[in-house]
Amino acid sequence: PNLPTIAESGLPGYEASSWYGVLAPAGTPREIVARLNAELVKALEQPEVRTSLLAEGAEPIGGSPEQFAAHIRSEMERLGKMIREAKIRPE
Repeated sequence: PNLPTIAESGLPGYEASSWYGVLAPAGTPREIVARLNAELVKALEQPEVRTSLLAEGAEPIGGSPEQFAAHIRSEMERLGKMIREAKIRPE
């Protein structure tokens, strides 16, 4: 269709995406977090898992707990700024 992009509609830099991750309670021993992460990364590397996720439109990435924590912080900062600038309030 002949529709303008979001940027052309007045919102340059707008990005919308969804992501999933596995979290553990604060204080979970590091060795348990490391083992869980290693097993999840192994699962994401399996061809049948990758194929299935890609078929659903998901992009399996994997990574370290530190990378995921940095991603969450980045998203909170980005979305928090957008919420403040747009003066969005819960109702």
